[in-house]
Amino acid sequence: MTKEELIQDITAMQSLKETLLNEIHNVIIGQDRVLTDVLIALFANGHILLEGVPGLAKTLLISSLAKALSLSFSRIQFTPDLMPSDITGTEILVNDPITEKKHFEYIKGPIFANIILADEINRTPPKTQAALLQAMQEYAVTSGTVTRPLSKPFLVMATQNPIEQEGTYPLPEAQLDRFMFFINIDYPTLEEELQIAESTTGLENPVITPQLTGEQIISLQQAVRSLPVSDHVLKFAVNLVRKSRPNTDDALNEIKQWVAWGAGPRASQYLILSAKARAALDGRLTPAEEDVKASAINVLQHRILPSFAAQAEGINSKQIINWLLEQK
Repeated sequence: MTKEELIQDITAMQSLKETLLNEIHNVIIGQDRVLTDVLIALFANGHILLEGVPGLAKTLLISSLAKALSLSFSRIQFTPDLMPSDITGTEILVNDPITEKKHFEYIKGPIFANIILADEINRTPPKTQAALLQAMQEYAVTSGTVTRPLSKPFLVMATQNPIEQEGTYPLPEAQLDRFMFFINIDYPTLEEELQIAESTTGLENPVITPQLTGEQIISLQQAVRSLPVSDHVLKFAVNLVRKSRPNTDDALNEIKQWVAWGAGPRASQYLILSAKARAALDGRLTPAEEDVKASAINVLQHRILPSFAAQAEGINSKQIINWLLEQK
């Protein structure tokens, strides 16, 4: 990609951001921060875990994004009896009507789509949750001895409910680490809720018009990766991640007390990628420290495990991250 092509793509992304947000806002009211973060993850080619109480339009947001991007969409409702093959697909024995011979035929599962909604992912056992691991990391699914590639772009957006924990299975650390962002969805403001109540109880049925193709998204993802990063921004991101680890020689005393387990190297990668995507969506050709700070909560909160001492003091991972950002 030449410098001129890169500048052209980044310039286009700024106006494209507004176009996509306006299109999705035909259906989704408010949630500007969440929508922007979702677009950042999309163009950084990262997966997302959304957490929020029921009724905050998590599912509608994801399906609306798929429509605005003209991408294939699958919803997988995670339940206690869901099997791995229900996600990845399975081989069935079929009879050839011509030769009258039987053979195995692979039936693709819902994972074979561009955008996957893993709804209430913490309601299914770890064995089934693990069926997503290879797909999220390698963009491929293995059945038997055959590995089948997934279509790109490929984005997993999982949801979980924070208030109903009975009968749930917390995601293992290995799978949590596969998610670039952990995004908390808050309640709408009074004005937004009034608008929601008015617009969703009438006859109007808003339509979303596709704005991008899969090929265009892949091209823009490559443009984001092509953005240069200055040394001081790179060091800032890596040092922020390293400061979250309590077992290093130079760990801060507060971190040793508050943190049982810190973020790994993948957090540094995602901080840089998300900073690049945020800069690109703002029409800038290089990210700044502020871009790293803006994504720190989303990238780190599910990668930092507070200690028992921190939990006893009512200190959570968000507070630890904010404290780290305040340190010089």
